[in-house]
Amino acid sequence: MPTWLGIDIGSTSVKAALIRSAYRKIALARLATTEVAASGGQVEAIRAAVKQVMEGEAHAADAIAVAIEGSRAAIHRLVLPATAQKQLADVLTYELEAQVPFDLEGAVFDWRLLEHGTERGELPIVAAVARIEDVRTRIDLVREATGQEPERVAVGAFALAGLVPYVTALGDEEAVAIVDLGAKTSEVLVLERGEPVSARTLSAGTEGLPGTAPQLARDIGMTFAAHRSRGGTAPSAVYLCGGGAFIAGAEGFLSSALEMPVRILPEPAIDLNSIGADRAQELPRYAKAVALALSVAGRGAGMNLRRGPLAFERSFAWVRERTPILAGLASTILVSFGFSAWARLHAIHVEHDALESALGAVTKEVLGTEATTAQDAQDLLAKEVALTDEDPMPHADAFDVMVRLSDAIPSSMKHDIDELDVQKGHVVVHGVVGAIADANAIASTLSDDKCLADVKIKSTTQAIGGDRQKYVLEFDLKCPEDVKNVPKKKGDSSTTTAAASGSGSK
Repeated sequence: MPTWLGIDIGSTSVKAALIRSAYRKIALARLATTEVAASGGQVEAIRAAVKQVMEGEAHAADAIAVAIEGSRAAIHRLVLPATAQKQLADVLTYELEAQVPFDLEGAVFDWRLLEHGTERGELPIVAAVARIEDVRTRIDLVREATGQEPERVAVGAFALAGLVPYVTALGDEEAVAIVDLGAKTSEVLVLERGEPVSARTLSAGTEGLPGTAPQLARDIGMTFAAHRSRGGTAPSAVYLCGGGAFIAGAEGFLSSALEMPVRILPEPAIDLNSIGADRAQELPRYAKAVALALSVAGRGAGMNLRRGPLAFERSFAWVRERTPILAGLASTILVSFGFSAWARLHAIHVEHDALESALGAVTKEVLGTEATTAQDAQDLLAKEVALTDEDPMPHADAFDVMVRLSDAIPSSMKHDIDELDVQKGHVVVHGVVGAIADANAIASTLSDDKCLADVKIKSTTQAIGGDRQKYVLEFDLKCPEDVKNVPKKKGDSSTTTAAASGSGSK
């Protein structure tokens, strides 16, 4: 399972936190702190702290996160027009170059686009800029102490933003602040709706207390005032963490001086069983180290200065060290793929057998012969169609009767049709002609049509009030192609033979 290491490098002590990630579970494995003076320098203090938290681990941490001091970075709030979103990196570089007190070519920066304010058609941005040499110095320090390069290099108080997804209280209110009380410096992070929008490093810490307490409270209050002057929301509560969070009277004094609730930072919603209840109570001391370790998970909203020329790259040694894990994963994927392919083929075969059985049953019932393949069924169907290929449409209909009547009436003949009735192949024509001979001529012409049978004049009458003749013509509409062959029955062969012989003797 992945392990993430967060290292909080302070001026007087180094704190380390090891986070272990499993499926849908994040657990805090160990915490460690080492005094810099007692260890003989920051390198030795980092080495000692990391050794304590990595005790019993089979391999080095999968990722390390550290932070540079906030005093070595510049934090800026910018509001850009929404039209600059497509070229945000270029526009931001231009805007920052005019505000930072050093050449931007020798610097790296990271930024966050804040959700609050985008509904007004603006792009509110908070950016952190630091010199490349300062970030590289921190990377080299960690590599010298641990043999690994950190994957993330956060900026001052923005490192605490890694706790936001795991501490519900930090996102519940409109605006809150986290104050990390160090020995010589303190860091303030302002959150609005769970987003880090402002950060500042104070030169006052726990050294010199209680005499320096008014200055510390004044600096925190001025930080909040500066945040409000830039259009931010005033924090409604303050959460303390760091080494000075447990100093007696700190909560009460700051609450009175700032005129707002001041509390100890709550525990993050992760598994704390590995460190024990006693160590869990001291968790706010290690808040920054824990936040750095959690930021590697990708859910945090902090900054990462490992960009541009300092971008993190995995080494070949890291890949080689995890070759057994990668091989195991590849084997698992291969076995899973093989099983999936077998299961799908099995399902296809079962479906094929079911369809084949259904085809056989249908062809047996409809065609009289069982077919087990599509080709066999098509062949049987073609034979059946060839035997009973009959056109259901008649070869002549009422429209054809009208055409034939029109053809049978000469153009010189005066002829009227009062009624034309076609019912089930029987046609009745009520017409008016000049003479009966004309009606007989029409009947004679129609008799020559093979589709008209039994053509005859049924009646003729004198038209009232004139010298013309009315007639009624009837015939059957039946083409030879429409006559169906009736299957022969048993015993019909003798009758047919007798009929044939009888007709031949005539």
